Amino acid sequence: MTHDMRAAIVDEQDGPFRIVRLPFPVPRPGQVLVRIHASGVNPLDTKIRAGKAAHAAMPLPAILGMDLAGTVAAVGPGVTAFRPGDEVWGMTGGVGGHQGSLAEFAAVEAALLAPKPARLSMREAAAVPLVFITAWEGLVDRVGVQPGQTVLVQGGAGGVGHMAIQIAAARGARVYATDHARRAAFLESLGATAIDRAMAVEDYVALHTGGRGFDVVYDTVGGPVLDASFRAVARFGHVVSALGWGTHALAPLSFRAATYSGVFTLLPLLTGEGRAHHGEIMREAARMADAGLLVPRLDEHRYTLDHVADAHAAIEQRTAQGKLVIEIGA
Repeated sequence: MTHDMRAAIVDEQDGPFRIVRLPFPVPRPGQVLVRIHASGVNPLDTKIRAGKAAHAAMPLPAILGMDLAGTVAAVGPGVTAFRPGDEVWGMTGGVGGHQGSLAEFAAVEAALLAPKPARLSMREAAAVPLVFITAWEGLVDRVGVQPGQTVLVQGGAGGVGHMAIQIAAARGARVYATDHARRAAFLESLGATAIDRAMAVEDYVALHTGGRGFDVVYDTVGGPVLDASFRAVARFGHVVSALGWGTHALAPLSFRAATYSGVFTLLPLLTGEGRAHHGEIMREAARMADAGLLVPRLDEHRYTLDHVADAHAAIEQRTAQGKLVIEIGA
């Protein structure tokens, strides 16, 4: 094994990526050294790079990238859950001063990792962690979605949205999802009833629930869509949002005696609280994937570490059709 690694570094806000060689990190107690095969790219990565994500601060210069899939190269003192050669995946860094996954190696907390599902390639696996954890925390941790419940996913074709549909469907819910009309076939393929996002909320509530509303609404869009979600939920129902950062009138929610929960996926990485639960969630994701119940939607374009800027540009220009992944090592 060589003792240095290639990594993509950003030196300043909105700055270019610079490929450098660095000594690879030594795992501390409780950490695992992962040889990274693939790094998922999320819209949040582009905001962190641009300095537009105060809630996800990352001191620069930095190695960005939150999601990874790879192979355990070494384990630190006290680690018994993994051995060298194990294939792993997780959301492990790229915020809060923790080294990200745009490098050939990273030393990460073992608690954040889980065995990678055999059914997914490294590239597919790297597309999953952040969006799956966000969807799971909303539907399972906050709501406890149950068989037979009606679940509406706002923005169902997006990263979090298409994970939320699959989680809800796997748990026996009747799933509906809003998005562009051109994405209806994709939503239906995941097991959801597609709703054109241009349809008025009162109209689709009447059409699909007889005016009752949905038991659970998961908003992945924010802004006016969260306001619409408060009008789409049933009495005593539950609205969850991963983007509830604006100012909203609660009257529609209150008059339905409904509940609201926010999801802030980065909290364990930023505060240290609850990191082991992220590893547990990724184990659930692996079980779903190996059972054929979880399939990530990937953009057809392939990127290497030398072309990270192109992947960021695709997200910023909204040309990506699915999750983007940087392929780093074989």
